[in-house]
Amino acid sequence: MNFRHRIEHSTTLAWVLSGIVGTYLSIVEKTTRWQVQGEDDLRAALAEGPVVIVMWHTRSLMGAFHWPKGVGTLSSLYAASPIGRVSGALQRRCGLQPIEMADNTSNIAASRVVLGRAKAGISIGLTGDGPLGPALELKDAPLEWARSTRLPVFAYAFSSNKARTLDTWDDMMMPLPFGRGAKVYLRLSEPLTRKPDAATASNQRASLASLLSQAIEEADTLAGVTPDDP
Repeated sequence: MNFRHRIEHSTTLAWVLSGIVGTYLSIVEKTTRWQVQGEDDLRAALAEGPVVIVMWHTRSLMGAFHWPKGVGTLSSLYAASPIGRVSGALQRRCGLQPIEMADNTSNIAASRVVLGRAKAGISIGLTGDGPLGPALELKDAPLEWARSTRLPVFAYAFSSNKARTLDTWDDMMMPLPFGRGAKVYLRLSEPLTRKPDAATASNQRASLASLLSQAIEEADTLAGVTPDDP
């Protein structure tokens, strides 16, 4: 059995690896000089109830560490892949309540889980382009679940001027310690129609995709990252 299959079949191994990754990211979190934008808006919304928070996969690595403490918990979705299982274990270490989405899980079954968590007052977090991409192409789930739950929608992104770009499908940003970083939260101002017509649904998709990319741009600006940087 190769290492990938070992992770897929061993909860213990995924937990151990998440501890290694978590220790490194905790060092990054503590040694980075973070600027924060939009967290007050997020906390104000959370004071009234849960939210849906969406991010592009490329800037999702620090998401579990940046969830505001003391304002309710978060259920984030992760794939049943090796890296997904490590991600889920890391989220548990950070005090979140992740939801594993198996490859054969139907949208209906997934929606039932998400709706149940939302009704219990738990916020929902997910990547807009899913666990496998294509990168920066918005999937259906974020808007469908936001419409179903009627919760406020926020975009999140982080950036750091000391980072590496991983050789992954999404060019994931891996921050390094002792950098200057930024974390950004932007609220989707456009109300979501529960059963939109085709034109409205297309406009809403474009609005959320644009907001997710705007969050990255604003985080990069605050952190002093230019388009040519890693």
